[in-house]
Amino acid sequence: MEKNISKKTANKSVDLKTSTNNLFLNIAIFVLFALILFMLYSIYIKFSNSKNVESGITNEQIASDIIQVEVLNGCGVGGIADRFTDFLRNNKFDVVNVANYIRFDMDETLVIDRRGNKANAYSVAKSLGVKKENVIQQLNDDYFLDVSIVIGRDYFTLQPLK
Repeated sequence: MEKNISKKTANKSVDLKTSTNNLFLNIAIFVLFALILFMLYSIYIKFSNSKNVESGITNEQIASDIIQVEVLNGCGVGGIADRFTDFLRNNKFDVVNVANYIRFDMDETLVIDRRGNKANAYSVAKSLGVKKENVIQQLNDDYFLDVSIVIGRDYFTLQPLK
């Protein structure tokens, strides 16, 4: 009779041990399954975003907090670049270079995006009163600035001189 009782007790302890192991294994399987789902979702998001960037579909760009600007005199009027520089610095733009443009026959002022974020160029153009049509993009990795401004003969219609 004692042998029967000890066998029943042994079977109960084995069943308890087996069920505890099964519980931990089931929890581990669930956690690993959730991790795999998360990784698959991450891969899906990465590939769907890269397809949007390649096709030219991107989120609307946001202007930077600090926009580095170059002011170039393209009209030939002495001191005009300095007046624009003072105006831009007073409006929280970081003017890093002031110089003459390669020629002095620019009729209209141009704002040139150099880094690929046209929102920066539009922000500068808006503060100066330059038309949106005069904002262009010429990407150049050699420039360590965001926007170039070429002041044209229409300088007297722009914000710094109004």
